[in-house]
Amino acid sequence: MEKSKSEHIMDKIISLCKRRGFIFPGSDIYGGLANSWDYGPLGVELKHNIKQMWWKRFVHQRDDMVGIDAALIMNPRVWEASGHLKEFSDPLVECKKCHERFRSDQLGGKSACLVCGGELTEPLQFNLMLKTFLGPAEEKANEVYFRPETAQGMFVNFKNVLDTMRPRLPFGIAQVGKAFRNEITPGNFIFRTREFEQMEIEYFIRPPVGDEWKEVFDGWKWEMTQWTADLGVNASHVHEVEIPDGERAHYSKRTIDFEYDFPFGRKELYGLAYRTDFDLKNHEEYSGQSLKYRDPDTNEEFWPHVIEPTWGVDRSVLVTLLEAYKEDTTEKGTRVYLKLPPKLAPYKAAVFPLLANKPDLVAKAREIYSALRKSFPVAWDDRGNVGKRYYAQDEIGTPWCITVDFQTLEDETVTIRDRDTGEQVRKPVAELDGYLGELIQ
Repeated sequence: MEKSKSEHIMDKIISLCKRRGFIFPGSDIYGGLANSWDYGPLGVELKHNIKQMWWKRFVHQRDDMVGIDAALIMNPRVWEASGHLKEFSDPLVECKKCHERFRSDQLGGKSACLVCGGELTEPLQFNLMLKTFLGPAEEKANEVYFRPETAQGMFVNFKNVLDTMRPRLPFGIAQVGKAFRNEITPGNFIFRTREFEQMEIEYFIRPPVGDEWKEVFDGWKWEMTQWTADLGVNASHVHEVEIPDGERAHYSKRTIDFEYDFPFGRKELYGLAYRTDFDLKNHEEYSGQSLKYRDPDTNEEFWPHVIEPTWGVDRSVLVTLLEAYKEDTTEKGTRVYLKLPPKLAPYKAAVFPLLANKPDLVAKAREIYSALRKSFPVAWDDRGNVGKRYYAQDEIGTPWCITVDFQTLEDETVTIRDRDTGEQVRKPVAELDGYLGELIQ
């Protein structure tokens, strides 16, 4: 079957990611591991920049937020209290002929195997928790789980945060970290994997009177739309979907999914949920520890309610790459470039000597490169001719290329080429640091 244009785009993104050092297949030299991916030298920089921009926006620039970093493996009682052991499951069906397994809610109404057309079993609930054992014996008493979400680490540390930081409502706890889900049908590159990373906030508010919580909920909805703009995402590619009763998670009174037009279909990108006081109330019951908030002015005690915005790191990386990928075709051929926002680009600039076999040019270019890298991540490139260097830097999204030529040796100016337009300007070497800094911001 011939691939669609959208499928070709995914193939191009995956190829570029491996070729240019963004994302590699996991365990590649051993033939890989299904739906496992490793971030390469440029991918880890892009991922780090996304997380750093998120942390700056939602933690450092707010007075009502603190951060934590909780353990990946928690006391299994946590998952009893949260409802994950009972509720965190997907409906699984299996083909009686070829034994392929599917999520029954993603069969699109089909009643036969998508692979061989065979008869399917009745759906069974499959828990997505990834189980392991602590200690030498693999027995029931030593069973633990890798966390399926980062949220519970914030709830179980709610009392510790209150005792140490003394925050006043409303306030939030933020966390960036790994989570694990034993997905039945992972796939579509880094969109759905069994090991992934989340950026998540639990925002605590007073028990609302009537619909007071809706104002806070709408405030976070606005924040999430602003974040997608920060990533360079076209707003028309993102859609808010209200999750109806019966389809929301067991803890949620209201959930909105932010869906994105991926090449493989419209799928969930981020989520926003109103968890009420479900989590703190249940953890107090199971732990025996008071998780109520005491109002310092009235001495009133209560369980705060929670608004939870959640962002996937890996999906943020994927949509950033999809939005940034560009092709310009002219009579000279096709130019591929990543139009990454400068704040997110792995390198902010690249420095070239015009000719790699001229010691004076190389020495001057090295001097400029060494000075700039004290302020920004900067690439050095002296391979091939300048045109090939431009092509390589365009593909990895470097916003500006700086060429040191013979005029530089005479007047201390360099050529700066813009990635998106191809236009070039000359600037004094002494002004480069400040000039690039302004452009990045």
